[in-house]
Amino acid sequence: MSEEMHEHILPDGTVMKHSHTHTHKHTKAVLNRMARLIGHLESTKRMIENGRDCSEVLIQLSAVDSAIKAVGRIILKDHIEHCIVDAIKEGDNQAVEELNKAIDQFLK
Repeated sequence: MSEEMHEHILPDGTVMKHSHTHTHKHTKAVLNRMARLIGHLESTKRMIENGRDCSEVLIQLSAVDSAIKAVGRIILKDHIEHCIVDAIKEGDNQAVEELNKAIDQFLK
């Protein structure tokens, strides 16, 4: 896997470079959940193709939505525990600003 370097320029002009290619404690769990989620979504699609009752489809879509949100929460917690903690140690306030934007999008 190639490393993608990313840079932030701090208010004092210092350039901080770091890689966004990294692993987290829960990467495997997230990938496993994503695989199950994709399977669940495909099965919901088949329900629609087969003309299943709309109420059943809506219940399945609600389960998929909840599962997506759960994966998002795991990723968010992992990001805070690793990336944000490291960024704060390095004085990288831009990472916190980016996190705030991501949280705003995530919670829409």
